[in-house]
Amino acid sequence: MSELNYAFRERMLKAHTRHFRDDDHWEKVAGTLVTNAWEIVYPECDEEVLEYAARDLCEFLSVSLDVFVRARRTNDIENECAHKKNKILLYTGKVASEEKLAYRIWADDDAIIVVGKTPRAVAQGVYFIEDRMRVHLGPVIEYMDEVRQPLFHTRMIHSGFGLDMFPDEHMRAIARNGITAILVFTKGVDRTPHGYLDFNNLIYRASRYGLDVYAYSYMKSEMHPSAVGAEDYYESTYGNLFEKCPGLKGVVLVGESVEFPSKDEHVCPYGWEYLKEHPEANPNHLPSPGWYPCKDYPEWIDLVKGIIRKHKPDADFVFWSYNWGYVNREARLKLIKSLPTDISLLVTFEMFEKFNKPGGVTVSCVDYTLSFEGPGEYFKSEAEEAKKRGIPLYAMSNTGGLSWDIGVIPYEPCPDQWNRRNEALIKAHDDWGLSGLMDSHHYGFWPSIVSELAKNAFWSPKMDYETALSELIERDYGEKNVETVREVFRNYSDAIRAYVSTNPDQYGPFRIGPSYPLLYKEEAILDSPFYAMHHHNMICDTMYKYDMDKLHYLDYEIKSLSEMEALLKKGSDALLAVIDSLCGRQKEAALDLYGIGRFMQYTARCAVNTKMWYLLKLEFMKNGGNKKDVANKMMEIAKDEIENARKTIPLVERDSRLGFEPSMEYMCDKAHLEWKIFHTEKAVEAVMKEAEE
Repeated sequence: MSELNYAFRERMLKAHTRHFRDDDHWEKVAGTLVTNAWEIVYPECDEEVLEYAARDLCEFLSVSLDVFVRARRTNDIENECAHKKNKILLYTGKVASEEKLAYRIWADDDAIIVVGKTPRAVAQGVYFIEDRMRVHLGPVIEYMDEVRQPLFHTRMIHSGFGLDMFPDEHMRAIARNGITAILVFTKGVDRTPHGYLDFNNLIYRASRYGLDVYAYSYMKSEMHPSAVGAEDYYESTYGNLFEKCPGLKGVVLVGESVEFPSKDEHVCPYGWEYLKEHPEANPNHLPSPGWYPCKDYPEWIDLVKGIIRKHKPDADFVFWSYNWGYVNREARLKLIKSLPTDISLLVTFEMFEKFNKPGGVTVSCVDYTLSFEGPGEYFKSEAEEAKKRGIPLYAMSNTGGLSWDIGVIPYEPCPDQWNRRNEALIKAHDDWGLSGLMDSHHYGFWPSIVSELAKNAFWSPKMDYETALSELIERDYGEKNVETVREVFRNYSDAIRAYVSTNPDQYGPFRIGPSYPLLYKEEAILDSPFYAMHHHNMICDTMYKYDMDKLHYLDYEIKSLSEMEALLKKGSDALLAVIDSLCGRQKEAALDLYGIGRFMQYTARCAVNTKMWYLLKLEFMKNGGNKKDVANKMMEIAKDEIENARKTIPLVERDSRLGFEPSMEYMCDKAHLEWKIFHTEKAVEAVMKEAEE
């Protein structure tokens, strides 16, 4: 049965999977067994997060494991601990760690006890209990006595439900995956790109799940900090925001979103949006201030930071250097050397790295790719300087499970490559003091095996990667399928390493998948709903273009992406045998994974066909030669690509999350695939008609 668009949200609203229990599996585990005779006990607390965690555990036990316990408050936790038999005890207390989210967990025959430094730490202990029981497929957790603590004190993420949409159930899932904060695009008090949102209500609801809220600033900066009236102006924007919403944890500021009229001689003083309408204002083609490490950024930061901290003294001021990673090292580090040290510096982990390939080809890491695990030289240089200056360091890591490699899938099922990134981030923590992560941008978050493995990697003590992966595969796909699914993930992980990160592709076929059209001369406008932040062709150019000086790169790209396609096909073909052997939730999980793998395969095919069509189109448009022969070759490519789109339709009909991205909404549902077929057929008709003339 086909899913309607957005039906995936109904699945996201189900906090726990029903009837997860498998007695044949969990009865083999030696550990603490929770039965109906048990209860969950926790003290009165000003922060609701502890109570909500207890409720979550109670619900998990009943819904997933068919164990029915009660949760109750107490005013005498010491007495409860003295009579602990058949209790899960949750409370705050001393823990041998400096981390605010650290907790100690005991589990023996009589009881499970979680003591956290803070209520939020206790909640993470509760989620750990659920994790272990979920892996064991039953109400049992290993005997243990250990202190657990996170590697990164901040992990922030955008919504995967919809742009700036955070229903409680989605926040519960975010918190259970070890993430500490959510990001909201902010144009003003209670104002997002989608319109009105009650920020204070969101802050309150998020706090019940142990989540902070950061404002990702879309607020314009129309005055230089030295200008007369600048302080009043920024008080009316950032000051007003933190006065009206004091519960915000902090603000994230990135050049392109907040650029101000800089006086740096390397830039044009006008913002990029103004220059789009008035290109004559920039006769020397200088970058706008959002794309250069301007010498007066520290002055702007000091002014805005001071205004914010009048209202919120401990606000986390996160300054992101994303837009000028292409600038020479000296200019970038000059800015960092002049930044105040009471802010956090956010640096993208893998971007701007270059690799030399055969045939004189240079591959660059453009926006957010998993093909290179990182860190890149840009990150290393800024991380080293931040460490010297004592500036807290964050990384844009995408470790929620998705990047811009393929824009309309829920996550990239490439755990081996994600593990390489996780390990590199851990090393960055050890080498440069990396303390926080941005785990996604506006493509959001989807709970997956990848996010679970990241949680394991980023908490101490962590489980060995292969052991953790095998446990999750066995849980989701069955013990007899561990080796086969492990090989599927190996193929998928190798496939993403063959991905070629380019702007024409990330703003082309890889942005929207197999709905990307093959066009001749006539532009095609993507259909978008009125509420899409990135509507129509705003971040997808349907008329494929390439740097004419680098056309020889296309041969390498076609070869590498064909390898990617073959590896994805190999993995998905192997998964078919697993699907046939399964039933119930495990079969659904396998079908979900299969759908993503095939969608990625067909997207890689679309990218290859797009490049081949483009080369043939250039040849066709030249004067002379046998245009009919070239036209026939173009027609064959088009036929293959139309079939590729048709094969994608059953995938997106089964899983409505495929083809969706929060900032664009639907770009590769059945309607868009049919749109692509129509425009591709129209282009073929135009080519054949011209060839006949």
